[in-house]
Amino acid sequence: MTATLMRNAITRKAVRAAAANHLKPLNKSRAKRFDVEVEKGKVAGVPVKFVRRRGSDTAANRRLLINFHGGGFMVDSGSETETIPIAGLTGISIITVMYRMAPEHPFPAAVDDALAVYRDALEHRPAGSIGIYGTSAGAVLTAQLLARIKAEGLPLPGAAGVFSGSADFALVSDCEAFLPPIMGSRSAPETLADYSVGTDRTDPLLSPIYGDLSGLPPTMLMTSTRDQLLSQTVRFHLALRKAGVEADLMVYEGMLHAFWAYMECPETDDALAAQAAFFQRHLAS
Repeated sequence: MTATLMRNAITRKAVRAAAANHLKPLNKSRAKRFDVEVEKGKVAGVPVKFVRRRGSDTAANRRLLINFHGGGFMVDSGSETETIPIAGLTGISIITVMYRMAPEHPFPAAVDDALAVYRDALEHRPAGSIGIYGTSAGAVLTAQLLARIKAEGLPLPGAAGVFSGSADFALVSDCEAFLPPIMGSRSAPETLADYSVGTDRTDPLLSPIYGDLSGLPPTMLMTSTRDQLLSQTVRFHLALRKAGVEADLMVYEGMLHAFWAYMECPETDDALAAQAAFFQRHLAS
């Protein structure tokens, strides 16, 4: 390993540790508020977190949500932020996948991890009782997993949540061009370049918008008017509708990217309740 690569690896490790330490007290407060417990473990050899309402009988709960956290495929910025409230509101157990990240592990490593966990879930319950979702990078991964599941000929989940994401790596959208970058000084395309390196950006498994979207499950898409991925989320919604998929789009006024991670925002309660209600409605019990 060269000195430059070593320095970059050390920097990434420090950034990831700092992000985890910053979120610890916030997630502890969330867990108390929603009466949820979090445990680490593995599924199909993939590191995960099990997030469930405290005291719930997981053996009797046929429904399951699988989450993919945000963080630009570089850090974990939402494995608990995105799951604790939903587990508390729905009572549905959640597995959040600690997938391999870039630049050490570019596409399709994260999708491979997501698929392994999904395959395991299929061994224990019907596909219609499983929902998959994520925010930001996790929303991207959700769309990519749907494309991969369809390509593999596996049963599709009962519902999907694409919350402030993208299904197109080949196009810089309007909002990405005019709003400040989400992470540091790098634009979304620059950030995701480490993830997509070596893959044609119009490959339907990387950018599902270029593939056949017909037959995908009911999907909720959520974004906001100051979200850098507003345009991409809207474009994916339109593509889903054109393919005949039942797709709901919610756009919040004046809110920033993935605002539902900020519990102090009044709009957050509404957004989380909408996400919870969507999965309650579509997952078979």
